[in-house]
Amino acid sequence: MACTRKTKTVVSTCVILSGMTNIVCLLYVGWVTNYVANVYVKVQEPVPEKKLEEDNKGETLRIIERLDRLENVVSQHIQEAPQKIDESAAESFSDSSLFAHWGQDLSPENRRTALKKFQYYGYNAYLSDRLSLDRSIPDLRPDGCKNISHPTNLPQVSIVFIFVNEALSVILRSIHSAIERTPAHLLKEIVLVDDNSNDEDLKEKLSDSVEEMNGRQPGFIKMVRHDKQEGLIRSRVSGWRAATAPVVALFDAHVEFNVGWAEPILLRIKEDRTRIISPSFDNIKYDNFEIEEYPLSAQGFDWELWCRYLNPPKSWWNLGNSTAPIRSPALIGCFVVDRQYFEEIGLLDEGMEIYGGENVELGIRVWQCGGSVEVLPCSRIAHIERAHKPYTEDLTGHVRRNALRVAEVWMDEFKSHVYMAWNIPQEDSGIDIGDISERKALRKRLQCKTFRWYLVNIYSEMRMYTDTIAYGVLKNSLKSDLCLDQGPDTDNIPIVYMCHGMTPQNVYYTSSQQLHVGVLSPTVDDDDNKCLVDVNSKPKLIECSYAKAKRMKLYWLFTQGGSIQNRKSKRCLELQESTDNEFGFQLVLQKCTGQRWNITNLLTGSSL
Repeated sequence: MACTRKTKTVVSTCVILSGMTNIVCLLYVGWVTNYVANVYVKVQEPVPEKKLEEDNKGETLRIIERLDRLENVVSQHIQEAPQKIDESAAESFSDSSLFAHWGQDLSPENRRTALKKFQYYGYNAYLSDRLSLDRSIPDLRPDGCKNISHPTNLPQVSIVFIFVNEALSVILRSIHSAIERTPAHLLKEIVLVDDNSNDEDLKEKLSDSVEEMNGRQPGFIKMVRHDKQEGLIRSRVSGWRAATAPVVALFDAHVEFNVGWAEPILLRIKEDRTRIISPSFDNIKYDNFEIEEYPLSAQGFDWELWCRYLNPPKSWWNLGNSTAPIRSPALIGCFVVDRQYFEEIGLLDEGMEIYGGENVELGIRVWQCGGSVEVLPCSRIAHIERAHKPYTEDLTGHVRRNALRVAEVWMDEFKSHVYMAWNIPQEDSGIDIGDISERKALRKRLQCKTFRWYLVNIYSEMRMYTDTIAYGVLKNSLKSDLCLDQGPDTDNIPIVYMCHGMTPQNVYYTSSQQLHVGVLSPTVDDDDNKCLVDVNSKPKLIECSYAKAKRMKLYWLFTQGGSIQNRKSKRCLELQESTDNEFGFQLVLQKCTGQRWNITNLLTGSSL
């Protein structure tokens, strides 16, 4: 479960582009990944080539500056592969983020041990091993929750924990907190799903702990072990199949339950079995394991289908009741559901791979097919947000594939938005999403509503881009290895840069003749999109709504393979040779000279 709370979500996507080889794209991503990895480990600086030494314009510094401003692009969505640790030199890793707020008094040997565990798990397992399994955490429920009484005849719940190579102490603390903070008459069992871990601690030691606990209550803890790694999605379904209580809670195995978490959820499901419920989440900081209170939120997604936290809807605020359920467009991963209803609605899409998108798909499906999704303020659970994820080396690739499955089954004409956001062609994408015939048949059998209904009635905050007719990267015939790029966020000046196909080079041309550059802003609460504007004969990037309100020059005549000409000023966007630019060219607005531009993708049925 990894969702952003930033109001502006940006995503990096490496794609195969015309005129650009895979190796160039991977090299670029490699630069950025190594840069981000410096947050966690200090890597040896590469020896500069002679060419860079002789570069009196600071080529190396410019590359570093470029990577710096792309850090926020990749930090959420590129799967970091942790560096191999040189166990002989703990001091060389002293600037790891693990030690920013913790561990300054550790010996070099203990620092080395702590860092090795951190690199493996993505959180401070060294500290976790030294914390009590029964530690208390602050009660962060709204005050009104503590005065609410619940009936005693609520349905029982099976709690499912899924994991792969999780720290044993973290798993055991999850189990202990579930047992201690769930009324005994409501907790029927705990199901552990081991997705083929190779961590030795999770074999004999975990089995011994389970056997010890079952000695006090036979059969209370069940173990499901996969013979091969199935991924988070199919692991959740494995846990559901093993569960026997009327209600099933599907969680990661790195959580700690707060007091009173179960009763509000079980009551809401008892009242209406078609509700799928998420608790409100707080953060267990990955470095010092302190509990950080998160504000109450709904749960949604952007057009790449990465999950994100949302402000609660206005209807919730108008109630003036902080204990009231929050209507939520989607789920962020952990949820509680009526066991039989979960099967009726289609479980999770087991045709998805590993991780990502399944939570969004479930939320969309439940709403479109007659159910509902809620977040409960009176049910709070703390969850570790890892510094990096050990699930897979290609997390982004799995999320992209899964997102396209969701788009093709559930999103109707709005599936184009997912392709646009990922900057891949809608036709012949080259991505095998597997067989979706069963999921389409499920939708037909359940007589589900349209995705447009969902956007209008459930996720009205989501921006629609139905006026987009072309998208991708924009290249000039004069220099086809360079692409239009948004440049540094703070400058609002577009540039040309080596083509890499990541978010700063995403361009969208609309039927109203606007050119959007950069990320697709997902919701109305986020910063607006940036539009290309002619400002005093210079190209600038201005928020589209502001430029339109101020009647600025933001409309461009553009045909594929032709010029890009401002409709009002009649100046053309062109390349001009420049010795001051690292790639030898700069963007200018000038009298048209016949330079030609091409954009990668045209939407089906559109023409330029």
